[in-house]
Amino acid sequence: MIFITAKFRVKPEHADNWPQITAEFTQACRGEPGCKWFDWSRSVDDPTEYVLVEAFDDGDAGAAHVQSAHFKKAQETLPPHLAATPRIVNFEVGQDDWSLLGEMAVTD
Repeated sequence: MIFITAKFRVKPEHADNWPQITAEFTQACRGEPGCKWFDWSRSVDDPTEYVLVEAFDDGDAGAAHVQSAHFKKAQETLPPHLAATPRIVNFEVGQDDWSLLGEMAVTD
């Protein structure tokens, strides 16, 4: 599985609307074959920072993602809303879903 985390610094005047600004792109990505998840979160410390956590089945699915028409459109439409170039961590992991955090296991 390809696991990607990216931080997006959004211009303050666009921060509250970032979920709406990215809605079409998000829905298209979630509908891609091989997309496991594509989830945005807003920082609790910095209201202009959003974190994107996404995963794809494999490198082929990840390559198809960045070659898609909706990705190319996002390359044009999203940067004007950003205050800085997004930062990313991208790596391949030998699993296909989230693992349980055993150190904080919930028991009944």
